[in-house]
Amino acid sequence: MKIALVGMPGGGKSTVGRQLARQLDVPFVDSDTEIEKRIGCAIKSFFAREGEEVFRLIESEVIAELLAADTDMVLATGGGAVLREENRDCLHERATVLYLRSTPEELFRRLRHDTQRPLLQVKDPMAKLRELFAVRDPLYRRTAHFVLETGRPSVQGLVNMVLMQLELAGLVSPMRVKASVGAEPH
Repeated sequence: MKIALVGMPGGGKSTVGRQLARQLDVPFVDSDTEIEKRIGCAIKSFFAREGEEVFRLIESEVIAELLAADTDMVLATGGGAVLREENRDCLHERATVLYLRSTPEELFRRLRHDTQRPLLQVKDPMAKLRELFAVRDPLYRRTAHFVLETGRPSVQGLVNMVLMQLELAGLVSPMRVKASVGAEPH
């Protein structure tokens, strides 16, 4: 079982992915973390030094290798992974893809104080989010098997929505999902 999460930066892919992997008892993998291991530095500095095209080539290689591995996983992808057709095809064919869909307004509300994301270090971050969303939303939709509106649910609420969607589709056995509602804390 390979589950891949796609969506805008700040849409909750890593946070939801970690919880989902824990619930399903499978490894969580963040493609950006794997890319940083490969390039030996932060993506932000590599991007500035080598440019987007070189970064996207490495991103494609990493995604293809991760999805070719013979292991179950929940994979969180970078927000721009869907920009390349080969990534969209690879994700759609080799994983069950969930698009965590957040509006630009929701993303801005979540990220307005974030100084680590280069995308928001512009004069008008809201306009930038709207521009990226307009380009990427159709690509996320094309890649995904399921679209989940993130809105305002808690992380656990989103994870439960994902699990329910996967169970209804027959992709996850109810026996495999750890109880989260009414469960005693550890």
